[in-house]
Amino acid sequence: MSKTALSPIISGTMNWGVWDKNLTTKEMENLIQLCIENKITTFDHADIYGSYTTEADFGKAFHNSKISREKLQLITKCGIQMIAESRQNKIKHYDYSKDYIIWSLEESLKKLKTDYVDVFLLHRPSPLMQADEIAEAVEKLKAEGKIIDFGLSNFTSSQTELIRQKTEVSYNQVQFSATNYEPMVDGSFDYMQTHSIRPLSWNPLGTVFREDTKKTRRLKKLLSDLVQKYGFGSDTLLLAWILKHPSGVIPIAGTVNIARIQALMKAVELEMDKEDWFAIWTESMGDDVA
Repeated sequence: MSKTALSPIISGTMNWGVWDKNLTTKEMENLIQLCIENKITTFDHADIYGSYTTEADFGKAFHNSKISREKLQLITKCGIQMIAESRQNKIKHYDYSKDYIIWSLEESLKKLKTDYVDVFLLHRPSPLMQADEIAEAVEKLKAEGKIIDFGLSNFTSSQTELIRQKTEVSYNQVQFSATNYEPMVDGSFDYMQTHSIRPLSWNPLGTVFREDTKKTRRLKKLLSDLVQKYGFGSDTLLLAWILKHPSGVIPIAGTVNIARIQALMKAVELEMDKEDWFAIWTESMGDDVA
């Protein structure tokens, strides 16, 4: 069971740095402030973001902001070894040895300029991961107060069970949206609810605004009607669709747009009608429920 209270919507930092928006320190500082002012107090990181640079960029902005550490929650991930200037890797791979997990988390703490992270995740499952070794690293980091909660990212139910047998798993960050609804039907969310594991959703808007397909055209047509009905934007409606699921999914929103950030939490207040929820799923499937 999670010991950390995360905000109902999380701010994703993957695109804040050199991978996309290339925000300055001051811009990041302003963005952190804006999120917190709008009750988005949890920030999702991974060591690899910005080819191992975004954590440090965020940490500098956080330090300059003088915001109290208790006012926000930090998530980070480890395990993916990328080919990057700061690494001597010859091929992209995964590393979940005890020493590497501990070293990676301690590097993240230095970069983020914090003594602890609220949630520490293994980024993607590795065929070579050993649950006992992972558990030893996690328990050591918890005992030292360097992590509060531990979880996984992109793990299947059976992979999660392998780790859960050795150490407590509080979160699993998976791809989930109206267009990528597999965790809802393949047993993943059932498993998580059974074991009190909270799902976090990356790419919560799915492909609705990024692809032009029969599926996205159907959804856009429906959403245009629902926008009129509810008085909220399509992106807010898609987040409300996620939030209605009983597993308690927390969406991770990657936007840096001020107006969108200000609108995000409206999804928490919106109680979508059951038939509208099923209408969105139906248009995504392209067929009625059985």
